[in-house]
Amino acid sequence: MSNAIRIMGIDPGLRHTGWAVIESQGNSLRFIDAGTVRSDSKADLASRLCQLHDGLASVLHEHQPEEAAVEATFVNKDATATLKLGQARGIAMLVPARAGLRVAEYAPNAVKKAVIGVGHGDKKQISMMVRVLMPKARFDTEHAADAIAIAICHAHHRQSVTSRLALETLK
Repeated sequence: MSNAIRIMGIDPGLRHTGWAVIESQGNSLRFIDAGTVRSDSKADLASRLCQLHDGLASVLHEHQPEEAAVEATFVNKDATATLKLGQARGIAMLVPARAGLRVAEYAPNAVKKAVIGVGHGDKKQISMMVRVLMPKARFDTEHAADAIAIAICHAHHRQSVTSRLALETLK
């Protein structure tokens, strides 16, 4: 696609971080690649965060996206798990930011609404709709499917996000 914007979607997690790269041109979307970066659950936290960093940096280097989007952290009942997810999310935001990309954030309900049409749904519905919206999409885990959904959400919202960021820059 000429004049297409390459978008990287990231679904952060300490054990499994899903990633996807799509191209957006107008209303047209094209699947590029998707996968999952895994960390060694037996390793210490710092090593696991390094594994996530290195895996995402490798994807970024290989696919050269121009924009990135990350799912916002939700708070759950387990404070320790929430903190670890927040640290993984920090890595997910750091990698594209260090490469000079602006990183958009989307709440899980916004991602679901963009892909399945409503703000609530389960992982199976997201995977199914990703296959409908992008029939050539391949993904190895539900985390990668979620990352595709995040990238699709950003493709649908990027004009308003880009305009808002431009206005913030002018202030």
